[in-house]
Amino acid sequence: MAMDTNTKTVLRLSAVVVTMGALAWASVPFYDWFCRVTGFGGVTGVASSGSDTILDQTIKIRFDGSLDRDMPWKFKPMVREMELRIGETGLAFYEAYNPTDRPVAGSAAYNVTPYEAGGFFTKIDCFCFEEQILQPGQRVEMPVTFYVDPEIVTDRDAKYTHTITLGYTFYEIDLPEAQAALAQNAEPDTTIN
Repeated sequence: MAMDTNTKTVLRLSAVVVTMGALAWASVPFYDWFCRVTGFGGVTGVASSGSDTILDQTIKIRFDGSLDRDMPWKFKPMVREMELRIGETGLAFYEAYNPTDRPVAGSAAYNVTPYEAGGFFTKIDCFCFEEQILQPGQRVEMPVTFYVDPEIVTDRDAKYTHTITLGYTFYEIDLPEAQAALAQNAEPDTTIN
């Protein structure tokens, strides 16, 4: 029994829709993997310790902080800029404050610009590695420890970078159930405002 033209067209269009849906579903994890491997999109490296090599050449690091439009915290870098020798370990702090009357959990997304420098900006420790929970009225200082890999000076594109900007955006996330129960019983920190 032969299929008519309309049936073939519907089947082909259905196959295209299914294929496009599968590609859309796979694009986010693939893009994340691609960025982590190549440093594209400003994705940083991660290390367990500082660099073994420190150059005499310096680089400026700028810090930026923003919030998703639904995030009720206040969030900002404590220092807007610092200059380090390439390979030297840096320590910067961001300040977060929860002005609400309820516990709020947040997760930080980050990026580095210019993008070609992302693979050379290496974090040793960062508040962005874990979810953060602030109690009502709580203010915290959140550290990020990092260095710029000395290999940046030999990279074809990144060697012309003189300033790197590290930016974070905090998003509100659901409070984990165990933490939510614990937070309900905790007293708010009113000593720091």
